[in-house]
Amino acid sequence: MFCYQCEQTAGGTGCTRVGVCGKNEDIQSLQDTLLFGLKGIAAYAYHARELGAIDTEVDAFMHEALFKTVTNVSFDINQYIELVLKCGYINIKVMELLDKAHTRRFGIPVPTAVETGTRKGPGIIITGHDLLDLYELLKQTEGTGVNVYTHGEMLPAHGYPELKKFKHLAGNYGGAWQEQKKEFKEFPGAILATTNCVLIPPENTYLDRLFTISITGVPGSKRVEGRDFSELIKKAKSLPELKEAPGKKIMTGFHHTAVLGLADKIISAVKSGKIKHFFLIGGCDGAKAGRNYYTELAEMVPKDCVILTLACGKYRFNKLDFGDIDGIPRLIDVGQCNNAYSAIKIAEALAGAFKTDVNGLPLTLVLSWFEQKAVAILLSLLYLNVKGMYIGPTPPAFLSKNVFSLLQKKFDLRLVTNPKDDLEKILKK
Repeated sequence: MFCYQCEQTAGGTGCTRVGVCGKNEDIQSLQDTLLFGLKGIAAYAYHARELGAIDTEVDAFMHEALFKTVTNVSFDINQYIELVLKCGYINIKVMELLDKAHTRRFGIPVPTAVETGTRKGPGIIITGHDLLDLYELLKQTEGTGVNVYTHGEMLPAHGYPELKKFKHLAGNYGGAWQEQKKEFKEFPGAILATTNCVLIPPENTYLDRLFTISITGVPGSKRVEGRDFSELIKKAKSLPELKEAPGKKIMTGFHHTAVLGLADKIISAVKSGKIKHFFLIGGCDGAKAGRNYYTELAEMVPKDCVILTLACGKYRFNKLDFGDIDGIPRLIDVGQCNNAYSAIKIAEALAGAFKTDVNGLPLTLVLSWFEQKAVAILLSLLYLNVKGMYIGPTPPAFLSKNVFSLLQKKFDLRLVTNPKDDLEKILKK
């Protein structure tokens, strides 16, 4: 790292500071946290802007927060803590903005059973987050005989009425982003990568049938410009057809409007003791060892509890059969990572019904984090003063020891240990 004040290597001869003269590791840690949160906000704001939705307060914060990270602006740790929490507030605003943009364009999601097998015929798999890319692809493939399969964070698209109406939206193929290399190699059709969470294909596998669009880019892949998918469709038709292979169905589409439609039943079930506790188990997935924790925890959750999930962390357990409680599904997939907004709305509505705050609900959040949007969501939950959250599978590397200790003290933020012990602590509360 280079120190811009003394113009020498940070920590080298003539510079004993971290990163920038006068800054300590805690300031650096909070700046890094802020930058990660801003990247998450930028992703959501980008998607919203593509759909014509803009918020000047969000844009203004981006300028303010980025300016705050330049050389020698401030050495006041309290100012950075305030700004990091404000980042969480702005992320709520931008998730709301994107939610409204999605529902205005594609309708309000409804609970939907999604096929995980394949249909006979040529196919395209689409991964990433951009629903507008999917919509345009579905329009251009309609009547061509090419089936379209979602992957990863595209799964929740099946719940939107304007996307559901396309009969050749055939199902969801595979799981989370980190499984791409294996799953895309096995998929015989063409592949479209939208937004982030795209991996470099192993040599001599599927690069010749990988297309990228928007901000994505893989050396050697084909670029799609202006959402003209004609070359992608042509490629799909030239490749071997998929076989007819029915799979297990999984549920998605539990937007907060759908869940709140069950509010009376949920409240009644809680009051009668049929529902003892709610868990939100979700977040980003990853390949690092330890993430089987989330599968094991979900499997151990008692049958009188309900699990809400979101983002690609749900692939750790969303093919398991959790059943229901008096018609209320025990596994409720509220959608993409940005649909953390729906989870917040559900929690706030239940808190209002029980005349308490979110911390007074029988609700525990167990989050797996990996990338920038997960950081932004964590900051949103801290801004809302949600306490007693579990995060893992390891501590965020960008948080200094002092900053992490501060968060633990102020918000009772906890690291996951093992599913059995954590579950016992949660249910003893």
